[in-house]
Amino acid sequence: MSSNGAAVPFADCPLPLGESQEILLGHGSGGKLSSRLIERLILPAFENPMLAALDDQAILSIDGARVAFTTDSYVVTPIFFPGGDIGELAVNGTVNDLAMCGARARFLSVSFILEEGLPMDTLWRIVQSMQRAAAGAHVELITGDTKVVDRGTGDGIFINTAGMGVVAAPRPISPASIQAGDAVIVSGDLGRHGMAIMAVREGLSFESAIESDCAPLVEAVMALLDGGIEVHCLRDLTRGGLASALVEIAEASRQSIAIDEARVPVREDVRAACEILGFDPLYVANEGRFVAFVAQTDAERALDRMRRDPRCPAACLIGRVRDIPTGLVTLTSRIGATRIVEMMSGEQLPRIC
Repeated sequence: MSSNGAAVPFADCPLPLGESQEILLGHGSGGKLSSRLIERLILPAFENPMLAALDDQAILSIDGARVAFTTDSYVVTPIFFPGGDIGELAVNGTVNDLAMCGARARFLSVSFILEEGLPMDTLWRIVQSMQRAAAGAHVELITGDTKVVDRGTGDGIFINTAGMGVVAAPRPISPASIQAGDAVIVSGDLGRHGMAIMAVREGLSFESAIESDCAPLVEAVMALLDGGIEVHCLRDLTRGGLASALVEIAEASRQSIAIDEARVPVREDVRAACEILGFDPLYVANEGRFVAFVAQTDAERALDRMRRDPRCPAACLIGRVRDIPTGLVTLTSRIGATRIVEMMSGEQLPRIC
């Protein structure tokens, strides 16, 4: 009611009638449905310049210091998987989001949403895993919260982490900084995290075990910055994989990105798993991989510094930014054909992180 007693109508939901009137798994995919949800519901409600950038973190100026802030939630199932668990993922994922703007994480918060009946030993394993991951990334967990929901309503455990860090990059790292001719470099082989999760879910076994690539990426990023590499943009390759990350960057920068499929590193066992399950490895989630756009003249030095990091020995050049302002990503296949790489419209791998 208004002050004069008249009814105040609620604003209509801004999603058009053609959209689903309910939340779908695809709204959490990092693809087209996620983008529409954010752009049509979230941005209009909280519009401000920092949010409008649609980066995974915001950079604030506090008493002259540039501070990065980010938050993320983790709902992966199963909570323990080959190569990691939900606790390690929650720490590394937030540390990596900060690293992608050239910031070193300093402090984390954690919130646990626990389901009644979760074994205490399970929670202890996750807490211990988080402690090890935080120590490995040189970050402190300084505050948090715990909530418990009724049995049958929480699927064991969900975790939210938020992080703050100091920006070390001397210049902005964002899609707006990309330039024609930039080298496009990936830090290692793709698809292991997603396939490790799916192998457990589907009860598949392979000759060689597929383990998640879950790892902190901050040291590899700092190696680039410390080496004076002209880094223009960074993006970790989580939900939606390499393809979705490149499409987001191309659309935001209005630049054209061209990649060579033959240069994109995918392990044979991961490729085989993708073929069995019907997935394209370009869209499969990773939790320890990133793509870097660096000045063309710095490409070889960037590769050298990345390959010295134990988490990035297979870093490789996969493409270039073309001098064509189309906002498109194109891929040259192994047989020489060229196609446009598009954003996923739905959910390929639900609850992957």
